[in-house]
This record gives sequence, structure tokens and C-alpha cells, in this order.
Amino acid sequence: MRSAVCRQYGPPEVVTIEETAVPYPEPGMVVIEVQAAAVNFADSLLIANEYQVPMPLPFTPGSELAGVITQCGEGIDSFSVGDRVYGSAFAGGFAEFALLPAAVLHPMADSSTFLEAAAFGVAHATAYHALRTVAKIKPRDWVVVLGAGGGVGMAGVELASLLGGRVIAAASSEEKLAAAVAQGAEATINYETEDLKTRIKEITGRGTDIVLDPVGGDYSEAALRATSFGGRFVVLGFAAGAIPRIPLNLVLLKGMTIVGLDIFSFAQNDPESAARDNAELHELFATGQIHPVVSQRFPLDQTIAALRVVADRQAIGKVIVEPQL
Repeated sequence: MRSAVCRQYGPPEVVTIEETAVPYPEPGMVVIEVQAAAVNFADSLLIANEYQVPMPLPFTPGSELAGVITQCGEGIDSFSVGDRVYGSAFAGGFAEFALLPAAVLHPMADSSTFLEAAAFGVAHATAYHALRTVAKIKPRDWVVVLGAGGGVGMAGVELASLLGGRVIAAASSEEKLAAAVAQGAEATINYETEDLKTRIKEITGRGTDIVLDPVGGDYSEAALRATSFGGRFVVLGFAAGAIPRIPLNLVLLKGMTIVGLDIFSFAQNDPESAARDNAELHELFATGQIHPVVSQRFPLDQTIAALRVVADRQAIGKVIVEPQL
């Protein structure tokens, strides 16, 4: 089978397409013929050895996928060969076949497409945990989503709106903002051409209740300064590349909370909340209430190009690799 393989750390361009062996399922594992695999910003960090958890070489990147089960290991009674499934793992998705634990898989609804199922997992789980458990969103809360055009940002816009929030999408282009409006944003801010702090206060009249920040960089402090008293600021990542330094006197004066969320450690540290959130989230997806945005699709041979689009923050919503093309 063909796989995208990282044999040395570096930029996306170090990834090569190679012939590798089709995996064999150990007990509790299944082999999936991958129909679609989503690209995440974290994939580029893993390839560059800049993620919080290092990935030993060599490895195949790709953390979320959808496809058809072709082999089942011993001890599996929840799935059968031929089932359409989706799920997430740390790596392995950018290949014609992938090996995953059955425990991380979910059955696809008849109405779901492979593209939507692959695009649904990591970004929507991150945004849902951030809103539901960390920020404790309430109906009519103002929610500012930074980097609203990206995968986590677009998921945050959709889910915050679905949960009753009033969403302000902040992004770097009119095209990204238009997509955010289609996902439920009530207002938009182009932070390349508008003053973020001023516009948040103008739109809300008092400041925002919640900020979701997967970007970092210069806009974090501006958004924090525009929170209302008792606001909740959720740190999700640093796609801009710069980790901001926040004046702690602002936290004191605003009586606010700043909380970080890493999706992989969240389930380990708060398994009950993670299980509850995941059950709610997958029910929303299974019943057709969530529709991830997929803006670009690439064959496996163009995995580097797909990674580069996301690494350069040019994506709107999700970018998908389709190994069977």
C-alpha cells in the first residue's frame, strides 16, 4: 500500500510517499481502508518535532480519518468487516490502509459522507470541550472565536452557535469570514484591517463573555482586553507561531479566568467530562446537526501540498487527503 512517511523531522516537504506493508490487526485492533483523512495543524508540528508530545521516527502522519473496515482483530464484537467508520488516533491516517483500536472508532450514519466524518473529529472535539466544559457556555453568551477560518475556529463558530451563543468570528480575510457567517456567526471582525479590541466592544456593548483562541500571537491580548468582567479565555494553541505574554493585572481587574485545553490530555485528566462531551458531540453529528466545512481535497500523492496549506494558515475549515484517488 501507499503511505505518507516522515523519516526525518522538518517542514512538510520532508514527507515522502512510499510503498509500505498493509498492517495486520492485533487483538482489539482493526484495519481500515482510508477514504478520507483530515489535515490538522498539529500534523505539521509533529513532523517538525515541535508538538507537546514527540512522535518517534519513522511515522505516518494523519490523526483523523474515515473509511471501511477490511480486517478485525480478535475480541471485537462491536464492528464487522465492511462497516463504515470514523475515528481519531495520534498518527497513521495518510495511507491507503490504517490500523486503529476499535475503541476509538464510531459507526457512520447512513447520511454521513466520508469527507464530513473525517473532518469532524479533532477540531470539533476540541471546540466542544472548550465551550461545554472549560468555558461553560450559556445561552446568549457572546463568544469571540479567533482564527475563525481554520479547522478549530470554524468548528468553534458552528458549535457555539448551536449551543446558543452569539458568535463573533475573527479572521484574516473576507473569504474566511463569509464562511464563518454561513456556519452561524452573528458578527465578524477582520483583524488584519480592523481594531480587534475596539470592534468587540462595539459589537457587544460590554465586552465578550468567552474567547476561544487557537491562534496566539498579537491578537490574544487585544481579545483579552475586550472581555467582560468574569470572562473566560480558553487557550487552544498557537497557530500564529508566537506565544503571547499576558499582563496578569488584566486578569485581576477583570475577575476573569484563563484556561488551557489540550485535547489529548483532557480525556486523561477529566475522563468523566470527556466521555459526556464526546457522547453529546457524536449524537449531534449522527443526527445531522453538525456539518464540517471542507474547503480543499488532495490525493495522497499531494500530501505535502495539503500539509502546506494548513501550516501556512490558508485553509478555510478542513483540508482532506483522499488516499484512494
